[in-house]
Amino acid sequence: MKFSYKFSNLLGAVYRHGNLSFSKDGNSVISPVGNRVSVFDLKNNKSETLPVSTNKNITSVGLSPDGNLAILVDEDGAAVLVSLLTRAVLYHHHFHKPVHSVSFSPDGRKFVVTKENVVLMYHAPGKNREFNAFVLDKSYYGPYDETTCIDWTDDSKCFAVGSKDMSTWIFGAERWANLIYYSLGGHRDIIVGCFFEKDSLDLYTVSQDGTLCVWESDAELEDLRKGSRYLERKKMEEERKRRAEEEAHDDNEEDCDIVELGEDGEPRGEVIKGSADSPQEVEGIKNVRFKHFFSTEGICGNLTAAAFHKDMHILVTGFASGAFHLHELPEFNLIHSLSISDQRISAIAMNPTGDWIGFGCSGLGQLLVWEWQSESYVFKQQGHFNNMASLAYSPDGQAFTSLCYSADGESLLAGGRSKFVCIYNIKEQILMKKFEISCNMSLDAMEEFLDRRKMTEFGSLALVDEGAGDGDGVHLTLPGVKRGDMSSRHFKPEIRVTSLRFSPTGNNSVKLILYTYYIYVLHTE
Repeated sequence: MKFSYKFSNLLGAVYRHGNLSFSKDGNSVISPVGNRVSVFDLKNNKSETLPVSTNKNITSVGLSPDGNLAILVDEDGAAVLVSLLTRAVLYHHHFHKPVHSVSFSPDGRKFVVTKENVVLMYHAPGKNREFNAFVLDKSYYGPYDETTCIDWTDDSKCFAVGSKDMSTWIFGAERWANLIYYSLGGHRDIIVGCFFEKDSLDLYTVSQDGTLCVWESDAELEDLRKGSRYLERKKMEEERKRRAEEEAHDDNEEDCDIVELGEDGEPRGEVIKGSADSPQEVEGIKNVRFKHFFSTEGICGNLTAAAFHKDMHILVTGFASGAFHLHELPEFNLIHSLSISDQRISAIAMNPTGDWIGFGCSGLGQLLVWEWQSESYVFKQQGHFNNMASLAYSPDGQAFTSLCYSADGESLLAGGRSKFVCIYNIKEQILMKKFEISCNMSLDAMEEFLDRRKMTEFGSLALVDEGAGDGDGVHLTLPGVKRGDMSSRHFKPEIRVTSLRFSPTGNNSVKLILYTYYIYVLHTE
């Protein structure tokens, strides 16, 4: 009979780090938990963890518009293409650098990845089998610092990218005659979110200092045209491609296409380089001007996360203090304000109907879903958080029974079945200090020395009350007693260290031996 195990579910943790996403029907929230992704069904009160894992913690999750595909990217830039229908891995790809965000276009034909100060646009995987599911289409340059956020227009013609250099860039998914790129300023801090209005080029940008800028466009999405410049460039590309195919056929070469490679060895595709100066005025070019400026600086600390629902025109902003605000745009009317945690809000997402708002707090490992109209929680859970500080082995372990890290993580306090307590330096891998426990206060009460006349092979009789063993069938077992051959028995009880802890300041340590504890003062002289 075959016998095996397979991964079933992940319990004890609901959120670690990264962005949140709602399913297409809005009934489930997708949350990254370490190197895995969990799906919480809010209607049926069920949870499921995908049988897919990465090497590092997942930082970005991109969900396709139809809800069938998901791109998971970890801290190192390793991406996994997953089918949410079959729960299977379809493709592996490595971006070679950390990725901040991934976003599919509304039509599902493209997806954009922000990596360092570069924006990469790929062809989205189709329904048919493909040898390479990640085909790079264009590389966009313009921001001087890391890119932070992405948002698409409803017709997938343009997308906006926010950056840490306090600028927002608008790029065309195609080389439009009246829009290739456009740069927006107006902020004094990192861009946290950028959002297009529904069926419009009007834009909202939110920065970390609590500033909201409303940008209005003098052009509509229908005004974007490919024009003569686009047709000429397209004709030249087709001619160059035709000549390359003819040369490949004549020379019988496998591949003669010259592909430009980046510093990370990845093909760049078509390169579009922008500058801080806006393009020269062209008839019908997108002209963005500053309209309103709202500042909420000093109310709740830094603004850490934002989400916008285009149909309901509702902006949700989260702050470092754990508070969040709901505003109606573009009038900026405050609808609701509430504090849900004492830790910073790391991620915000809204379901397609706009009724539920998902919040993720990485500091406490919290995941909350709030229904703002009824002002009630739909889902509220908190898992294990913070780093592991202590590790204990089984009592019959060969090496240690207790381990404890210092507050700075540079030292290790260890104790075991011997009477010694050791402090190790983790980086240098050397023994820094060794303590010896001279007496066991748990076995001889307050006496410093044991009375050997009262010592037996079962321990010290001074610990046994008079008449405690007079009753029939009463069996007394003292700590340290061993059974077996007489030569292996100890007349003096053993001293065992069961637990060790450092104080939060790192100046003191506590040692627990059976029923008594000691406090040591560590001198740094």
